[in-house]
Amino acid sequence: MTLLFIRRLMTIVVITLLSVFTYAQTGPGIQAENVRITKPYKILTSGKQITVKSTKDIKSIMVWTASGHRIVEDKEVNSTSFSFNINVSEKVFFVMIQFEGSKPYTEKIGVQ
Repeated sequence: MTLLFIRRLMTIVVITLLSVFTYAQTGPGIQAENVRITKPYKILTSGKQITVKSTKDIKSIMVWTASGHRIVEDKEVNSTSFSFNINVSEKVFFVMIQFEGSKPYTEKIGVQ
């Protein structure tokens, strides 16, 4: 009887300790989930006119539809602002903006 009590007690202690020690914690690489990345640009829409304003010089910009058709591609913008008109009837577009010496930013936008 005493042996059975000790086994049950040890089982409870082991399970409790395992649950305490195996509690998941976020590591240094996982914490980026809640961090918002600040973009160095803003995309403004007014009907079918799209304007990209940036704090840095835009190196290149590419816009394509959700079905994959390329609308705009300018590889030498070299300005902090870029405007263009959408002349297709689709509502969802993707914009890729590249700055000098940095990674490209891609964003999904919708127009009316």
